[in-house]
Formats: sequence, C-alpha cells, structure tokens
Amino acid sequence: MTASASAAGGPGTGGQEPGYEPDPRRWRALWVTLVAGFMSLLDVTIVAVALPTVQHDLHATPAQVQWVVSGYALAFALALVTAGRLGDALDRRRIFLLALSGFVVFSAACGAAPDITLLVVARLAQGLAAGFMAPQNSALIQQMFRGAERGRAFGFFGATVGVSSAAGPLTGGLILALASGADGWRWIFYVNVPIGILAVLLGRRLLPRTRRSGRGRVDLPGVALLGLGVLALMYPLVQADSGGIGRLWWLFPAGAALLAVFVQWQRRLVARGAQPLLDPRLFTTVRGYAVGAGVGTLYFIGFSGVWLVFALFYQHGLGFSPLRSGLAVTPFALGSASAALVSGRLVDRFGRLLTVFGLTGVIAGLGGTALLLLLAPLDVAPWLAAPALFLGGVGGGFVVSPNITMTLRDVPVRMAGAAGGALQTGQRLGAAVGTAALPGLFYLVLSRGDDYRRATVTVLGASLVGMATSLGLAVFDWRRDRRARRRRARCPDEVANNPVHSRQA
Repeated sequence: MTASASAAGGPGTGGQEPGYEPDPRRWRALWVTLVAGFMSLLDVTIVAVALPTVQHDLHATPAQVQWVVSGYALAFALALVTAGRLGDALDRRRIFLLALSGFVVFSAACGAAPDITLLVVARLAQGLAAGFMAPQNSALIQQMFRGAERGRAFGFFGATVGVSSAAGPLTGGLILALASGADGWRWIFYVNVPIGILAVLLGRRLLPRTRRSGRGRVDLPGVALLGLGVLALMYPLVQADSGGIGRLWWLFPAGAALLAVFVQWQRRLVARGAQPLLDPRLFTTVRGYAVGAGVGTLYFIGFSGVWLVFALFYQHGLGFSPLRSGLAVTPFALGSASAALVSGRLVDRFGRLLTVFGLTGVIAGLGGTALLLLLAPLDVAPWLAAPALFLGGVGGGFVVSPNITMTLRDVPVRMAGAAGGALQTGQRLGAAVGTAALPGLFYLVLSRGDDYRRATVTVLGASLVGMATSLGLAVFDWRRDRRARRRRARCPDEVANNPVHSRQA
C-alpha cells in the first residue's frame, strides 16, 4: 500500500492511530469479553450430549431436537457481519452489553422451555444474541491493544475459541452428572445466567466506548444480500440429518449467486465513496486477511464435526456415559489451551510458520488417534489415544490463536468489527459443513456394517483431508512471506515504491 493510502487510514494501516493511549483497565476488560465469548461458543457444542434427554423429556422428533443445535448455529452465523458493522458504526461496548444481556435472557428461556417448539425459538434467539456479541470480542481487542500486547490478547482469545469448542462435551457431561433427573438438561442453559449477569455488570464498568467516526449508516441492501446468501448456503447443511442436502441442493448455487451480487454491490459502494457493510479491500489490500480467512474456514471444516462423531462413538459404540465420553476427549482441550496461551507471545516472531507447525501437529495427533482406535483393543483404545489427542490439541492451539492474530492485526480499528464478523462467518460456515458432512459420513459407513470403529476412523481420515488443505494454504502464505522478506532485504527502495510488493510485505 502506498504511503498516502496508509496515511489516510485505509485498509492495511493496522489501526495505528496517532495519540493512542493504553487503557489501564484493558486486561480486566479483556477477561469480561473472553468469559462472554466462551459461553457463546461453548453453547454450540455443549447441548449435543443432552439431546437424547431433551428428546425424551419434551417428546420431540429427531428432526425437531436437531434444531436445538443447528438453529443456534444458523442464527449465530447470520448475525456476525451485520453485528460487526453495527459495532463499528455505533458503539462496540453498547452492542456487546445489549447482546450479552439478551444471551442471558434467552438462556433462561431455553432452560424454562415447556415444549420443543419454544425451546427451538429460544435457541434461535440465543444464537442471534451470540452472533451480535461475537464480533465485538475481536474488535474490542483491536481497539484496546496494540503491538505485542495485541498478540498476547489474541492468544487468550484463541485459547478461548479452541477450548470452548473442544470442552463442550465434557462440560455438558459434568452438568448432566451433577444435575441428575429428568430436567437435568435445563441446567446446561441455566448455568449461563449468573455468569452472564456478572459479566454484564463488570462490562458496564470496564469496557471502553467506541469513538464515533461519523459513519453511522448501515448498508441495508448489503445486510439483506449477505444474510440471504449465508442462509441459502447454511440451511441445507443444518437440515442434513433429515435429507436437506438432497432436497435443497439448489440453495447452494442460489447462495453463491447472492454472495456474488453482494460483492459487486460492496464494490459499487466503495467506488461511490459510501460505507459498505464489508469493505472488499479487506481481502485485497490488508496483509494476510484473505489467506487467514481461508485457513480458518478450512480448519473448522475438518475440526468441528469430529467432536460429535467422538461422542457418538464413545456413547453409542462403547456405551460410555456423557461424562466419560467428555473425559476421553479432554486431552485435546488441555493441549489446545496451553499452546494457545504460548502462541500469542510467539506470533510476532514466527508469523505464519506457527500455523504451519500447528496444522502439522493436528494432522499428526488426529492421524495417530485414528491408528490407535483402528488397531488397539477397544477397551483400552480411548485411553491409549489420549497422548495423540493431546498432541493434536497442542497443534490446534498453534492454529487458531496465531491465525486470528495474523488475519486481523493489520485491519484498521474502524473496520475491526466487520472484519472480525466476516472471519467468524467463514469459521461458522466451515463448522456447518464439517458438522453436517462428518456425522453424515459416520452414519453412512455405519449403515454398511454397524462397525463403529471403522466409521469413526473413516471420519478422522476425512477430517485430515480438510486439515491438509488448510496446511497447504498456510504453507503457500508462509513461503510468500519469506520471498517478500528476502525481496525487501535485497531491494528495499524498489519494494517501498511498488504498491503490490508493499502489500505482500
């Protein structure tokens, strides 16, 4: 990017505004956002272990009870980019606190739901509130932190993302074990209420307000086009268990067409000098954003559906309780948390190489788990696989946190919410694909021989394909960065005067 563009505060500036002064309360404020983010992401997976109990207690059909999980994920994804843009235009603190308050109210409504219809409606509302809250998390980090501190803060954020996804089955199993009885599943939702209320009270005291930039208008046609496009892509996936992909396949090309129109509309707004919902220059001029979004989406395709398959294998195939099933995958969560905290401090030094290292570790860990589950006796295989899962978790900790940091670190603060929302929308789409495809493959293999071990190993193999594709993209970006650094070292004047080379550097 040229010097004039940087001075103007365009994409690629990294939000280094003159006069930045660190907020002395920023680290305490960070923990408020992380607790809220942990709750919202945990609720994507925590409910899965309670679905059989919910179905029995509320006399629901399998299709109805599936919407308790998929409806939340769908509403979550639909809100992200619009919510991020509203936070940028209005006030991230206000949007965050309103969304968190709504999340608390709708969590209580989920727990008190007397029938499956009201539970699904409350879950849709809860997912919408979570989607409005999520992009404010990453945007507030960019607003409150700079330089190496931002890397550390994103390290904590990455640990939250990784651990919340993997810890859902264990947390759900613990709650069901402690809250015994027919209505024990309701505490999976009630537990959010006291934690959320405390987070709201602390957030009112600690979170900073967003400085108004005069760009308060929101692109409503863009909201409609993006929302309909994402809905068209995700709806067949969340209906996969009831044959939705076969019946609704036509929504995939329709969604792609809507998103293509959305991109053209955003470019037209930029050309007119208007404020778009999602600035296309994020993907073309902000270093690392496009590649980071791709790496994250591909990783979540291979990552998300694995935990549901593990729960099916351990609970239905081996007869484990929900708690024991959750304990069997806990090593991954522990490895992910420990590595994410460390990786936030290393990302400035090693950059994309950390992601390459992390994806290699995930592939080795899940590949080792697949071999052990295939070859070892079933009564000991889950426990023999614990070290391999821990290795995979360590790798995952070096993927999520560094990738978030490198994807968002050069995004201008004024665009932080929309950029974070778009990044998480890609991750939610990847998660929807993985959650639909991998359990679908599991049931397909199972239907041909009732062999839980073979079905699980086949799914792990398919997951590794997604991980390997993400690794290939990360290696490409790492090698491109190396070439750019060498070019800068050889010809610094030429690179400084070349806008294309400057952007790649």
